[in-house]
Amino acid sequence: MTSTADSLTVPGKRARSKAANRRAILLAGRRVFARIGFEATTVRDIIRETELAAGTFYNYFKSKEEVFEAIAEDSTYRFRARLSDVRARATSLEDYIDQAYRAYFSFIAAENEQAISDGAPHMALIGVRVDTPEMLAVADEIRSDLDHVLSADGAPDVDIDYLTSAAIGIAREMGDDMLQRRPVDAEGATLFATRLLLAGVKEVAGKRP
Repeated sequence: MTSTADSLTVPGKRARSKAANRRAILLAGRRVFARIGFEATTVRDIIRETELAAGTFYNYFKSKEEVFEAIAEDSTYRFRARLSDVRARATSLEDYIDQAYRAYFSFIAAENEQAISDGAPHMALIGVRVDTPEMLAVADEIRSDLDHVLSADGAPDVDIDYLTSAAIGIAREMGDDMLQRRPVDAEGATLFATRLLLAGVKEVAGKRP
């Protein structure tokens, strides 16, 4: 006869097993995508990287595309915590831009540290153009943050939507390039991106009617 304690423990173990299986698939997917790239990767490649059966894989994901998006979503979720810290500390537009870029470039450098050490040639999933709900939420948060710091007296008058697009675009393009360089220089990328965006803001604001 199964005790009450056993009946409570079994579902807990099952949930942990499910979480472990999903995590194993995502870790395997990240390794394979980094090693051979998304286009060349097959579901079979990902399964081989785990100790799971093919049937187990399909209990969690239908395709490599779903694995790819789940990895990007997970990375973005963890980056949002860093962005929240930036939001709490920043006191001006200049401060926010500098801290946000520093958080982003250092995050993707850390995310790819092992892959780079292993000689994997492909970039971080955090920088890809996957419009998952988590990534769209980050874009909305950045727009709100920029709108907030620009609402202060004396802040430059610029188009908030264009500014948000420019800030994110610079981060993505420069992040991709940064990860291809050796050594990976997150600080150098931060300084360049910050100066570039702030100089653009100053130039545009100075010419607005």
